[in-house]
Amino acid sequence: MTEIARGIDPQEVGLDGKRLDRIDEHFRRYVDDGRLPGYTVAVARYGRIAHLSTYGHRDVEANKPTTTDTIYRIYSMTKPITSIALMMLVEEGLLQITDPVSAYIPSFANMRVFAGGSSLKPVTEPSREPMRVWHLLTHTSGMTYGFNYFDAVDDIYRRAGFEFGIGNRASLEEACNSFAELPLCFEPGSSWNYSVSTDIVGRLVEVVSGMPLEEFFDKRILKPLKMNDTSFWLDESKADRLAALYQYDAATGGKSLIEAAAKTAFKKPRALSGGGGLLSTAHDYWRFLQMLENGGELEGVRIVSPTTIDMMTMNHLPGNTDITSFGRTLGEEVFYEGLGFGLGFSVVIDQAKTRVACPNGTYGWGGMASTAFWVDPVEEISAMFFTQLIPSTTHPIRPYLRSLVYQSIVE
Repeated sequence: MTEIARGIDPQEVGLDGKRLDRIDEHFRRYVDDGRLPGYTVAVARYGRIAHLSTYGHRDVEANKPTTTDTIYRIYSMTKPITSIALMMLVEEGLLQITDPVSAYIPSFANMRVFAGGSSLKPVTEPSREPMRVWHLLTHTSGMTYGFNYFDAVDDIYRRAGFEFGIGNRASLEEACNSFAELPLCFEPGSSWNYSVSTDIVGRLVEVVSGMPLEEFFDKRILKPLKMNDTSFWLDESKADRLAALYQYDAATGGKSLIEAAAKTAFKKPRALSGGGGLLSTAHDYWRFLQMLENGGELEGVRIVSPTTIDMMTMNHLPGNTDITSFGRTLGEEVFYEGLGFGLGFSVVIDQAKTRVACPNGTYGWGGMASTAFWVDPVEEISAMFFTQLIPSTTHPIRPYLRSLVYQSIVE
C-alpha cells in the first residue's frame, strides 16, 4: 500500500494555493448536499503535486472516510492503459494499427452494417471497409455501447446482453466473437461513436502477446510502474479500502448504494474488460500519468517511446474535425465541441469551441463512476478526480474542475 502525497508549495510551480482551495470549496458542496459520497482530487504542475485533498466518505453507510489510498472502480479510465498496452506491441513490430482486426480475431472478417428496420428485424448489408485496429483505438469502428440508447443497434446490443461493456460472457474471446455477430452502426472510419472497441483492443493484446490480459498488464505495465493497487479484482486484504459504489437517485436527487458491487470486486471476472474493468488508487493512476507526461518513461522504466505518446495524443479524426462534427456525442460527461480523439485519449483541438479553460493538445478521459483525468502538455498541468457515482453525466464535475484548476495559474 502506497499513498499519494502533496510535496510542494503551489507557488513553487506558479499556482496560487488560495485559488486552488476553491476546488474543495466547490466540490465539498456536492458531498454536503448528498450528491457525491466523497472524493479525492489531485493537481500537479511540472510533475509535482501542488494540491491534494480528500473529503467525505468512501463508504457512507459504514462511516468510512475517503483517504488518499482509497480504491476506486475507474471504469473507462482503463481504456488509456489498454491502448498503451496495444501500442507497446506495435513498437515491438508485432502488428500495425492499419491491420484488419480479422487478421487476429477471424470472427471480424465479415462484418455487416445496420441499414434499416428495427432491433427485432434489422436490415443489414456487408461492410465495404474492413474494421482496422486504428478504428478500435479511435472509436470509429462502428460499434457501440448498449447504454447509449440512441438507435436500434444500441437496442440490439442490450438484447444480446451487452448493455454495459462485455457482459457476463465466459471469456473475453467469447465476448468478442459475440460482438462480431452484431451489426455495426456505420461503416468503419465514417463516424465516431463511444463503444466497446477498447474491449476488442484488450483481446488483441491477448492474441498478439500470447498472454491473458491481466498477465500482460501486470508484467509489462503495472509492476514496472509500481502500480501495486491496480487490478481487475481485489484481494480480500484490501477490502477495507474499497469505495462503495452509488447511483443517482432520481426520486430524491441524491444517491443510493449499489450493494451488489461490494461483492463483485473480489471475484475474478470471467471476461476481463480492457474498456472498463480496472480498480485503482489516486497514487497508482498518478504514476501512470507521470509516465505519460515524461514521454513514456518513469523512474528509469520505459513503457513506450515519446514518439508513440505524441502519436496517441494527437487528433486522429479525419480532417482534424471534432467529435461534434464527426460523431455521436453520447456517453461520458464530456464537452464534445472542440474535442478530437486520438489513440485511446480525447484531445482538445479548439479551445475556444470547448468553452472550457484548457489549451489545445490537452488529453484525457474519464470513467462511468464520475472519475476523470487530463494531462496538459502546454501548461504542464495534470489533474485527477475520483469518486463513485454512476452515471458520470449526473453532475457537472469535469468542466468545473478544469475551470477551478486553470484559474489558479498565476505564473
